[in-house]
Amino acid sequence: MKNISFVIIALLCLQSYAQDRITGEPFSTRSEIIAENGMVATSHPLATQVGINILKDGGNAIDAAIAANAAIGLMEPTGNGIGGDLFAIIWIEKEKKLYGLNASGRSPKNLTLDYFKKNNLTTIPAYGPLPVSVPGCVDGWFEMHEKFGKLSIKKILNPAINYAQNGFPVTELVSYYMSVADKNFHKYPNFKETYYVGESTPKKGQLFKNADLANTLKLISKKGRSGFYEGTVAKRISDFIIAQGGFLSYDDLKNHKSDWIDPVSTNYRGYDVWELPPNGQGIAALQILNMLENFDIKSMGFGSAEYIHHFVEAKKIAFADRAKYYSDMSFNEVPVDYLISKEYANKRLPEISKVKAALSVNAGEIENGDTIYLTTGDSEGNMVSLIQSNYRGMGSGMVPTGLGFMLQDRGELFSLDEGHFNVYEPEKRPFHTIIPAFITKDGEPYVSFGLMGGAMQPQGHAQVVINLIDFEMNLQEAGDAPRIRHVSGQQPTGGEMTDGGELSLESGFDYKEIRKLMKYGHKVIFSLGSFGGYQAIKYDKEMGVYFGASESRKDGHASGY
Repeated sequence: MKNISFVIIALLCLQSYAQDRITGEPFSTRSEIIAENGMVATSHPLATQVGINILKDGGNAIDAAIAANAAIGLMEPTGNGIGGDLFAIIWIEKEKKLYGLNASGRSPKNLTLDYFKKNNLTTIPAYGPLPVSVPGCVDGWFEMHEKFGKLSIKKILNPAINYAQNGFPVTELVSYYMSVADKNFHKYPNFKETYYVGESTPKKGQLFKNADLANTLKLISKKGRSGFYEGTVAKRISDFIIAQGGFLSYDDLKNHKSDWIDPVSTNYRGYDVWELPPNGQGIAALQILNMLENFDIKSMGFGSAEYIHHFVEAKKIAFADRAKYYSDMSFNEVPVDYLISKEYANKRLPEISKVKAALSVNAGEIENGDTIYLTTGDSEGNMVSLIQSNYRGMGSGMVPTGLGFMLQDRGELFSLDEGHFNVYEPEKRPFHTIIPAFITKDGEPYVSFGLMGGAMQPQGHAQVVINLIDFEMNLQEAGDAPRIRHVSGQQPTGGEMTDGGELSLESGFDYKEIRKLMKYGHKVIFSLGSFGGYQAIKYDKEMGVYFGASESRKDGHASGY
């Protein structure tokens, strides 16, 4: 009997060792995906397959990104959809150039700051008709397609239309988030009719269909951009919102236009890291990296209290500037070039103590945000970094009758404080949390990546860059590594940190290092989720192959051929 027990214990030990990875970091969940002809990485396996099939059918990275985005808007409505906004960074190989696209919508023309004052509102509500801004996603698709696409828009949208008509099995994670959303939205018109299967939101494995969304996508594929921003769809959207007490009008939709913009960058230890300028928060990642480049991060070691402390202190400074300055650049002179300069980073460096957490951080004196991310690469060397969101998960709760999607609530992020850069104004883009990213090396594409999750995004971007460059992790390890998330308690629309904030650490950090952080004065907490979702594609020019990585915290899936 005793010998049998020893055998059982030995077998259990062997079993546990057999589950450990032979190569790579202990926290790595899987190997990178490697392929020669094309790569797609999204947060949903079926959407990734849609993108791969588009590439195999002769489409390019732009076509694949649009197709995957359309599919994931159906399959993961808890994070995105055609009721939301879109941003993209696109590498065009034949031009050796990066293009930036801001496809975010603006506030209603007929809604003014006086309305909020007269109704004694100090903040814009999270749900309902008031936070709804023009959905920019569909216009973003057509801008990308008209400039760089190969296949017809009908062929690109057809996979999503088929899945919407015939159904698809809902994943465990999406089922969970839909059930959470149900608690907020079941009282709103058309939510149950659109998102229920029987008496509830779909359970894991249940087939979910959305015939209304299929019809909307068919109209878009037939009539183009005007099929969404004019005619029946636009009228239904505006009529519904006005009936609910909102202000989004037919003209607001008809007059919407995306903007092609130049990405901005900083050089971090020989690598150019690219983000889009405000109204998004991407330059916060560049500010963090500029400050941290002055320290020997590699020698500190991943997971050390010293590294985490320096990272958090740099983040506090960047986010104080984020709260004050980041806004629609059509309404303000945002000092982007100075904010992301080495000069400005060096000016703020003395504020970072080596052993003490800052309790109060102010914005610098300048002289004159539940999302999906996906990335694609094709046989020609083109790459797309695309992020899309409805904000607050599914959005505003406003589901226009018979259209099959929910409208975003991005307008909640406006400030109602007069004089603030991000104060509410008609036809203005709100501050945005969603940001795509790209890294180049010596003028060649290196990594297209993104990390979802509100204020986690610039923090996550900087951590991924540091993991790749300082800690020399591979593409999958850089995303799997335990993450740091500092929460200051300040609103993204304004206000400075006055209490040091809270440091949330993902499981996987050594408790000895956590105790050191507490001695530095950090308030360490633990939370479930909120650490973002990561997808990435790396191009190795010497070998002529793509490496793909996906998010282990979600349903992420990278695939190539």
